[in-house]
Amino acid sequence: MTVDPGLRRLALRTLLAAFPGASAPDWALDLLADGLAGFTLFGTNVPSVPELTRLTARLRSVRSDVLVAIDEEGGDVTRLGHRTGSPYPGNSALGAVDDVELTRQVYAAMGHDLAAAGVNLDLAPTVDVNTAAENPIIGTRSFGADPALVARHSAAAIEGLQSAGVAACAKHFPGHGGTVTDSHLELPTIDEPLAVLRERDLPPFAAAVAAGTRAVMSAHIRVPALTGDGPATFSRAALEDLLRTAYGFGGVIVTDALEMRGAAGAAGGIPQAAVAALAAGADLLCIGALVDRELVVAVADHVALAVTEKQLPRVRLEQAAERNAELAGWVARARITGPVATSVSGRELGIAAARRALLVEGEPGALADPLVVQLVTGHSIAEGKIPWGLRPFLGRIEQIDVLAAEVTADELVSRAAGRPIVLVGRRVHQAAASRDLAEKLSAAWPTAVVEMGWPSSWRPEGVRAFLVTHGASLASAGVAADALGFSRP
Repeated sequence: MTVDPGLRRLALRTLLAAFPGASAPDWALDLLADGLAGFTLFGTNVPSVPELTRLTARLRSVRSDVLVAIDEEGGDVTRLGHRTGSPYPGNSALGAVDDVELTRQVYAAMGHDLAAAGVNLDLAPTVDVNTAAENPIIGTRSFGADPALVARHSAAAIEGLQSAGVAACAKHFPGHGGTVTDSHLELPTIDEPLAVLRERDLPPFAAAVAAGTRAVMSAHIRVPALTGDGPATFSRAALEDLLRTAYGFGGVIVTDALEMRGAAGAAGGIPQAAVAALAAGADLLCIGALVDRELVVAVADHVALAVTEKQLPRVRLEQAAERNAELAGWVARARITGPVATSVSGRELGIAAARRALLVEGEPGALADPLVVQLVTGHSIAEGKIPWGLRPFLGRIEQIDVLAAEVTADELVSRAAGRPIVLVGRRVHQAAASRDLAEKLSAAWPTAVVEMGWPSSWRPEGVRAFLVTHGASLASAGVAADALGFSRP
């Protein structure tokens, strides 16, 4: 069947595409001129902030109302600082401090950084309540495990971001914090009654709506009591009945990346997922990172044909496109490119916040001139690699990177050659190999542990010092190094 060109252009107005590199390819600019809503940018698009700024200016030169989205959460999830680490601690650290004005200031500073670089839609904050301690995808991206705490900081984060003229997007509705699997890789299930969600997972979303968030992101998670057999992204009960009607949200519903297994796998492909999401009530469809012209056109054509064949009401597509246009109009009117309006720099603010979040037990300063052992672990797709550990702050102190399963405590003691050992990692207790290594070292040798992941009550017996940073931002690493007595280079 021939695709109606008008319907294709209308479908393009609901799509966030992507491309690799610091320059937009011709096909991306052509589709933008033809009505494409905008782009999601990733680390591959940000070799440096000046290059990002030139890229976003080029996009706006084609169409001034382009939506330019990015995942900038601070902490472990950063695109502007993906090569060196974020200068701001993430949500777990801010929740540990529990100063809502500090959270507002940090997010305002991030918002000004984004606005100055030409980004106008931040796919943040994460407002999930991290009730599953072993959650592989949320963890330190969450403000905490208490719904009330998460709710008040979610509101503050949204107010801070949007004060800088950058639209906030609260995620991942109706709450990804109780999962123990990653929706990038499969469709997680939360088998709880709706009453539990209302008490545990949904209060931060209610707070986000009340704070005026311009967007909410749907989660590719299955909640049988709410979504039936499919993910929330495909559920009218979740998006229309609960989010819009019950919670009164009138802004843009953004999907998590449709290329994820929790969406594309459930629908039978990205084009099919796009139609299912629109039918459920989503407005702005994030295709994902692995995108080319052929995929974008295939998605737009599939949506257009769904309208032609009466599988998707035209009025629903028009409604989604209109909401996206309203969002683009808001960010265009609110655009701010000046410096952050505080008495300190963003870097100083980040360090001050990270210092307040740092938990120090024992006597870290007594472990002079140590061998620093960075535990190399896996990472989620959302957070990406965070390889630096404490290295930027060590000066002449030696750091080695090891896989816990490939080294013994005796080998590290031998390598230390009489020096104490500082073990650095994320979720050290969670993997048997790293936990065993930390326990054997602490029992036999002067050892400190720097935990940069989601905190736990675990402490290895005999450890001389235990530090919890609540995240692996550059700011958090810096204050941990200060507590250990390292001199900055």
